[in-house]
Formats: sequence, structure tokens, C-alpha cells
Amino acid sequence: MHLLTAVSARKGAGSSPTGVVGRSLARQLLDAGDRVRVLAEPGLVDGWPDGVEVVEGSITRPLERAEVFDGVDGVFLAGAVPATVRDALEAARGAGVRRVVVLSSHGPEYEEAYPPETWFWLAVERAVECSGMEWTHVRPSAVMGAMIEGTYPATGSDWPDTIRDERVVREAFLNGGHYPFIHEDDLAAVAVAALRADDHVGTVLEAVGLPISTRSRIASIAGALGCDVAAVEVEPEESRANWRRRGWPDSGMDVTLYALEEYGARLAELTRWTLDQRPSVREIIGRPPRGFDEWAAANVHLFR
Repeated sequence: MHLLTAVSARKGAGSSPTGVVGRSLARQLLDAGDRVRVLAEPGLVDGWPDGVEVVEGSITRPLERAEVFDGVDGVFLAGAVPATVRDALEAARGAGVRRVVVLSSHGPEYEEAYPPETWFWLAVERAVECSGMEWTHVRPSAVMGAMIEGTYPATGSDWPDTIRDERVVREAFLNGGHYPFIHEDDLAAVAVAALRADDHVGTVLEAVGLPISTRSRIASIAGALGCDVAAVEVEPEESRANWRRRGWPDSGMDVTLYALEEYGARLAELTRWTLDQRPSVREIIGRPPRGFDEWAAANVHLFR
């Protein structure tokens, strides 16, 4: 039995599309013949594949649903927070859980430059490493399906609205901006490998996709729609104002604006870094990663 956790979209630290990734992971585990239980926050209890046991609750308040760990061998820990992650891990270990796979984030090692009390992803990872259970950290780049849950400010969180209403995208660094993306099905397949095989115990898996230009993503969506989508470059401050109206904190805006500009300016270097990761996503999942054209075609309903 595998336990997957899913939390509602956040606009502060710890943003990740846990529902989108979790549903794909559940399907793949069921297809492999495994049993799946999900601990999902109220807004995410629906839409899981047939055969999944869904328990309403939150991994951020693990002691309220400590029984979800009973009979579980491996946990896909997504959406945990530093304040309560140790409670979750103690409950898991007490129930006999053997392995924990963390849905972490790209670049938590940079948190080491700051006081430990400010850590988020690194605090979760370190707690899992000290839990006494087998562990693997999956550090993904941005997830294509984050657009569905709106978990990143600068990677299309408002695109479904503006494309549906106006057939336009307004984005800072439009001409040079790039961002690394991984398809949620590929990220879920990495998690399957970490949960079901012993090869990746005690390791960090960089589940990163290649940088994709903003313009090419817009073109993929336009192609899926079969119509033009206008691309309008705006100043970073205009993007900030837009995201601020949608509730994003300054920290999230700073990180994503920096990444859009940095990946554009250092495209060759950062592309090479991605290609040099071992094991690569392709090696882990045993097939080529899926591209944004494929994602746009499958999710074109978001923009109609």
C-alpha cells in the first residue's frame, strides 16, 4: 500500500501542484497493480482514479488522521510543512512505514546560506533523512500542470483566464524568458520508480525538464487551440502588480522573475546542467520525457 498526500494550492512557500501530480502517480501505481490511499485536503478529494481509497485530511495536521499510515509501506510526501513534518514522520514510522519519497523543489540546497529557522524545503528533507526510514528526495523543475492549480506566479498562472477571455498572454521577459518544465506524468513516473524500486534509496533525484521559452509555450497553446494567441511583453513591475492582485507574495514573484531572466541569460549553461544530471529523467522512467506540445493538446480545454 502506498499513501499519497495532496494539499490545496498555496501562494507562499511550498507551492507545488500536488493534486495534478498525485492523480497521475495514483493512476500509474494502480496500473502497476499496487494499492493506493490518498490523504487529501477538502478541495482535492474528488477526481481520483477508481480504486483509490481517499481520506479527507491534511498532511499539515497529520495527528488528526494518523490512522492513514496504518498498513502503508511507502509514502509520497507532498505538501508537508516544517512545523508539523516531524509529527507526520513519527506517525508513519510508528505505523511501520518503510520508505518516504519527498516531493521537494528545485534548488533547496541554496537555503543552506540562510539560518535554519528560515528553511522550508531543506527543513522537510532533513527531517525525513533523520526519520529512520528509507528516503528519496525528488526535486522537480516547474511542472507543466501547475497552470491547472495555479501554484507558480510566473509560469502561466493567469494564462487560462487571459487566453480564454482575450486570446492574449502578457508576460515579463517575453522575448528572452525561459523556464524549465517537466510534464506531471513524467514527474509521477519518477516518483513511481522511487517508491517501487530500491535503486534510488538515499539519493536526490533532480526531476528537471529542459528550459522552454515563453514564446514557444504560447505557440504550443495556440497550435492546440487552432487560433492565434497574442503575446505582449510587459515590464516586470506590471507583472508584479498583476500577480500581487492574485495574492502572490513578493518572495514568490522575486524567485520566478529571477528565474525567467536567469534562464534566458544563461540558457546554454543551464541547459547543459540539465542534460548532465544523472540519472536523467529519461533513464529513470525508461522513455523520452513528454513535451509541452503534448501537454497543451491534452489540456486545451483550459483555454477555450
